[in-house]
Amino acid sequence: MRTHLILPVAFSFLLLAGCQEPTNKNSGAAETSAAPSVNDMHSSANALDWEGTYSGTIPCADCTGISTTITLKHDSTFLLLTKYEGRDTSMHTQTGSFAWNSDGNSITLIGIKNAPSAYYVGENKLMQADMDGKRISGALADKYVLIKKPD
Repeated sequence: MRTHLILPVAFSFLLLAGCQEPTNKNSGAAETSAAPSVNDMHSSANALDWEGTYSGTIPCADCTGISTTITLKHDSTFLLLTKYEGRDTSMHTQTGSFAWNSDGNSITLIGIKNAPSAYYVGENKLMQADMDGKRISGALADKYVLIKKPD
């Protein structure tokens, strides 16, 4: 009489066993996440040819514009040249290092004070961020773009 229950019970057991989460075959090893890390994903830092010289004229509140040139080097150093057009005839030079943000889409020029120091990195362009490091939007956003010079 109990033999007619063996097949349904065995089938139920197999069905429930198949619904379990797979176990880590490397017991004792750290588990890996299914989501890729930032280094595995494409970002400006690892997918673009960002090294080079970018230039343009950024809007200025009390001059006709700030002529700006930034050279980014592969060793994470920069050269920043600025000239306040219509107000100052001298070229201001700053050098230092830069760091990528955790998303790999913007850089911060380390040591820049009292001026924007963050730039979003795009294909052959740098887009200056505001003083809080946020992307500039609105009608004047395209005025805050530096274009990469051909090699």
